[in-house]
Amino acid sequence: QVQLVESGGGLVQAGGSLRLSCAASGLTFSNHFMGWFRQAPGKEREFVAAINRGGSTTYYAYSVKGRFTISRDNVKKSGYLQMNSLKPEDTAHYYCAVGANGRYSEPEYAYWGQGTQVTVSS
Repeated sequence: QVQLVESGGGLVQAGGSLRLSCAASGLTFSNHFMGWFRQAPGKEREFVAAINRGGSTTYYAYSVKGRFTISRDNVKKSGYLQMNSLKPEDTAHYYCAVGANGRYSEPEYAYWGQGTQVTVSS
């Protein structure tokens, strides 16, 4: 079956960096868009970033543009989210997801990981 496993979360001070990874199995990764979403306590899950199948086109939420970079390695069946200049408001549970044509909205993504926690201290 399809599995997405996130890693790389943790506790970091404001201004610091983290790199999240998402390892995919059970599907042809290169046939799918990949996205990252996040959910903070008491808030709805929100779009963070997405990347197309070949990695040539990326999409970002306004709140992270210029600080976060999404990438993928189709040979390794993995995706990444490099997060720089982290802010306390970036604190959330981060999820990776894949879909045939996913971009900004959750219904576009068929498969989801369990997520990894990112906590940014001030």
